[in-house]
Amino acid sequence: MNRSKIINPIFKFCAALAFLPISAFSDSTIDEIIVTSDFRDSTLLQTPASVTVIDSAAIAQRQARHLEQVLNLAPNVNFSSGASRGRFIQIRGIGERSQFIEPLNPSVGTLVDGIDFTGIAGAATTMDIAQIEILRGPQGTLYGANALAGLINVRSNQPSEQLQGNMQVSVGDYGTGTVSAAVGGPISESLGYRVAVQQHSSDGYIENDFLKRDDTNNIDELSLRTILDWQASDDLDLKLTLFHVDADNGYDGFSLDNTRHTLSDTPGHDRHKATAAAVESRWQGAENFQLVSLLSFADNDLEYGYDEDWAFPDICTGQPCEGWEYNSADNYSRQRDNASVDIKLVSEPKARILNGSSGWVVGMYWRDQDEQLLREYTYAGGDFTSDFDTTNKALYAQLDTELSESLTLVSGLRVENRDAYYSDSDSVAHSVGESLWGGRLALQYQITADQMIYGLVSRGYKAGGVNSDPALVSEDREFDTELMWNFEAGLKGRWLEDRLQAQVAAFYQKRDDIQIKQSLVQSRVDSNAVDFTDYFGNAASGANYGIEVEFNWLASESLTWFGSLGLLSADYDIPKSEDLDSRPQAHAPDYQFALGGSHQISDTLSISVDVEGKDKFYLSSSHNEQTQAYELVNARINYFLNGWDLSLWGRNLTNKDVIVRGFGGFGNDPRKFYATEAYYQFGEPRMFGVSGQYDF
Repeated sequence: MNRSKIINPIFKFCAALAFLPISAFSDSTIDEIIVTSDFRDSTLLQTPASVTVIDSAAIAQRQARHLEQVLNLAPNVNFSSGASRGRFIQIRGIGERSQFIEPLNPSVGTLVDGIDFTGIAGAATTMDIAQIEILRGPQGTLYGANALAGLINVRSNQPSEQLQGNMQVSVGDYGTGTVSAAVGGPISESLGYRVAVQQHSSDGYIENDFLKRDDTNNIDELSLRTILDWQASDDLDLKLTLFHVDADNGYDGFSLDNTRHTLSDTPGHDRHKATAAAVESRWQGAENFQLVSLLSFADNDLEYGYDEDWAFPDICTGQPCEGWEYNSADNYSRQRDNASVDIKLVSEPKARILNGSSGWVVGMYWRDQDEQLLREYTYAGGDFTSDFDTTNKALYAQLDTELSESLTLVSGLRVENRDAYYSDSDSVAHSVGESLWGGRLALQYQITADQMIYGLVSRGYKAGGVNSDPALVSEDREFDTELMWNFEAGLKGRWLEDRLQAQVAAFYQKRDDIQIKQSLVQSRVDSNAVDFTDYFGNAASGANYGIEVEFNWLASESLTWFGSLGLLSADYDIPKSEDLDSRPQAHAPDYQFALGGSHQISDTLSISVDVEGKDKFYLSSSHNEQTQAYELVNARINYFLNGWDLSLWGRNLTNKDVIVRGFGGFGNDPRKFYATEAYYQFGEPRMFGVSGQYDF
């Protein structure tokens, strides 16, 4: 990482900090944040790892309806769209950017109330969410094969001991509207409940000039959740979660002119219907341990399709390009079912081992997933079908050892066996069984009661697989397991009489046999279309390293500030590749930051403002197109009255064009005789809205 890559983003961040007002301190303190992703709940400042927690207040401030709208608050976390939502996530530059026919082994795990939605984060709406936890770095002990880069854990509001709930109505530009409600409380002394529903819709911000419509890139998402918490006995607690999402979104994101005006005659769609359930139990009948189990199942129907030519058939009629046009559509229907069982024993204080110094956790994990694909493509000789079945079985253990009153060693190990079988209608068949292991060693030193430093070494893995296209040469048909060592050190704590909470982490990640996505672009002989053959290969190695900073500051009784800064260097080391050797990895900006504050003007009125920014980054490893660096400004004015929270809000106030997906290396415009150029999908433009929420 050169000096300018470090100094420039720090200068921007500090320049923004320079405008923070110096206010008289009060006796108030920042609320303690609890992280629930680990084997035991712990406070954020006692967790020896780089973790971001986004709470319900931050979600409300953004008026966010989906995970993608809050990810930029976390340092070194990025996402890729290419769909109606940014559902492909990268952490520290590692993660997938799209999926077509190839079977994926995801790099970032995604859990919603313990239910596995890894690789299909489109289901991660923010309905009645208590907090979102983003764990950076390999989670080789916690989650295994699908968390090489990190883990996102979304947790909803739980049943309460007293009746409480809320209702919300929100409207905004582009026909945007949200109606939601949640209620929870006791049914009896031993049974509690929480029910939530949300309907979110929008026309989208694309205008289809050919069809004369402004809703071809629309959002239509229904979310439902029910939680029942039953204290079955003094020793047994059972929790049932039922979850349903029905997203029927449009997809008309790319324009031949690189604007928000399209010419598609058959706009696409991005649909996801998910029905899922989880049963969590906690038995405390033994003196030496708790028995904690989680059983979950999710049934997912996904359909993703688009107008491949991004135009109408007669676009060249009467023009010099007449006869050059083509017309095609591509559609992918997936049926994905996954089930998982996680059972663990968590030691009680009286069962600590090694002379009473060590608490322990031992567990076993099983996961089965079956994904069936149907692809319907205009220029294919027939429908393409495939079946990808994976089974993961793991044993894991962790020790938390107090070496002294101030020094704790966390040691964890996970051994995993993975069996995968793939077959398709092109007579491609592949099966593999492999044993993998990961883990972590963390040394945590408590400087004072409020400050802690830690050092962490962890190992993660991402299973190998098969490329489905039979046109590939034999050496490109399979790819190997990727391994990564993560070295990290950090400081966390509270200062200024508990009014300032901050954490900083420095990390170095050594990646071996990097799984890198490539794309062959080949002209068709029967039309002016081009064929894309996506496939994964293994790069020699690479290194991802950087710094992550976060803080929350209660400057006065009425003024709070927050901020985050991520610096990242992520390069390939491929001596035989002139294009990729020493080039930054895709979707890995050198810096990104967020800075914001909230001022309580009076008992009834407050205002919040935040700025988020990102450096430019490469959009793919198969071409040289990049985004532009940007900064976005968001604001919200709140008025509180008799249980009502009325808001006027705006996002992207300066109306910046932000690229959320892009392609290069081919041409798709017959008017230009298919000259090679770049094509971009843009994120949300300037958006204003009003909302009202009533809490009871």
